Amino acid sequence: MVARAVHGRHAQMDARSRVAKNLQRIRRERGLTQEDLSAKADIHQTYLSGVEGGKRNPTVGVLERIAAALRVDISEFFTKP
Repeated sequence: MVARAVHGRHAQMDARSRVAKNLQRIRRERGLTQEDLSAKADIHQTYLSGVEGGKRNPTVGVLERIAAALRVDISEFFTKP
């Protein structure tokens, strides 16, 4: 049972890291700064920085706002980099 809990946490970290890397890559491909994207998505720049750094665990709603601001489907954040 303990191994399952640790594995679950590890899986969350992998997903969070994947979202962070993809978000940062897509933002840079669009030529946007974190400040630009945070304004377009109506989220605080510090929060966006935390998401890109893999330190924040964004809600689906926040990811939808970021995806809309980047003009990508939310699934793009979860693809293998």
